[in-house]
Amino acid sequence: MKNALINIQNELYDKGIRGHFTPEENMHLTLAFIGDYPDPLPVTEALEAVAFTPFDLALEGLGCYGDLWWAGVKDSAPLEAVVRRIRRALADNGIPFDRKKFSPHITLIRKARGEMPGLRPETAGMTVNRISLMRSDRGKNGMIYTEVGELLPQSLTRQLPQGGSLLS
Repeated sequence: MKNALINIQNELYDKGIRGHFTPEENMHLTLAFIGDYPDPLPVTEALEAVAFTPFDLALEGLGCYGDLWWAGVKDSAPLEAVVRRIRRALADNGIPFDRKKFSPHITLIRKARGEMPGLRPETAGMTVNRISLMRSDRGKNGMIYTEVGELLPQSLTRQLPQGGSLLS
């Protein structure tokens, strides 16, 4: 899937699109944005209760939110279910998170300039067999994402260190 995302970025660039292209290592699908949270321990404890089984994801189409351009993810009942479980676990434990409607996408370009051409990402998919818990920090050249934990089917295997913003 990552190769397909990089290929579409290259095609957009070749068609004259400019902006801040998401580096390969920063490509991700946000399931629940937690933001600044002072104590990560309650987050890890809440997520330990989230169970899931591996499921498939596939790319579907391109879109934008203003000057943020993204690749869409095909509707997936298992993805929607795990997002509901994660968000329920956070809410049940009093952990604030962004409650916007879940709209699965992977950001390709921020501050995009140019007209979106009629491109479609190549057919690509992957099996989700782990979910990363990420810390995001603003660096001088953009966001820096650091994996600080992971959910495997039925368990969170690493604990979060103190500090930073969290994504799951």
